[in-house]
Amino acid sequence: MADQQYKRHTITAALPYANGPVHIGHLAGVYIPADIYSRYLRLKGEDMIFICGSDEHGVPITLRAKNEGITPQEVVDKYHELNKKSFADFGISFDIYDRTSSKVHHETASEFFKTLYDADIFEENTSEQYFDEKNEQFLADRYIIGTCPRCEFEEAYGDQCERCGSSLSPSELINPRSTLSGEKPVLKETKHWYLPLNQYEKWLSEWILEGHKEWKTNVYGQCKSWIDSGLNPRAVTRDLDWGIPVPVEGAEGKVLYVWFDAPIGYISATKDLTDRWEDWVLD
Repeated sequence: MADQQYKRHTITAALPYANGPVHIGHLAGVYIPADIYSRYLRLKGEDMIFICGSDEHGVPITLRAKNEGITPQEVVDKYHELNKKSFADFGISFDIYDRTSSKVHHETASEFFKTLYDADIFEENTSEQYFDEKNEQFLADRYIIGTCPRCEFEEAYGDQCERCGSSLSPSELINPRSTLSGEKPVLKETKHWYLPLNQYEKWLSEWILEGHKEWKTNVYGQCKSWIDSGLNPRAVTRDLDWGIPVPVEGAEGKVLYVWFDAPIGYISATKDLTDRWEDWVLD
């Protein structure tokens, strides 16, 4: 509201994947508007920080590593430094440009998971997931492509169709195949931990649909479509060897899902920036 008085401002910009260089579309759509607002607040003498950094986990990183014939660590080291320099050369005035492969981030994300785990928030479920027998590896969403059941696009990913924008699950794909071997995967049992979003559907619906009608139409509409179709438990772990290891017994070979760990990057970056981090993320 216009009459509210804030003591401080925390400004964040999307954490770009460290699997390729940023381009002018990234700058125009995300970073320049945030930078303009940050500069405005600084000129007013406001107490503010501008936080960003590289998102360095997830399947896009491992796919880039496979394509370039290098390790995931080499990928993120290369593109983190490249993008950090690009932002600096363009004059984007971050107070910190951090990275989610940092020790502080690993500790912070692990603490988030362990806190929820110890509070019995998660559901532990065993399900059948696609497995590449040739590579002896479970396939995360983006390691699977197939035909979209909505628009019949033949290169849809296991989590989303890039043509029609539909959210998908790997089991919905027609004629699924592994991006690693190109072969048809088989179903195999695996255990994961799920955040029961269905239990929070009522207050999420009220908070989003009633409390944030000022959001952009496409953002509001996407959130509304998810809520209208009913929220389901969402896995927060994955069978991968690149990422933050799941910090509980019986989770060998599993990492935190990047959509769980990456948003925590704003908190860990603020920790790396200042001892006053709690003033910025908890107030």
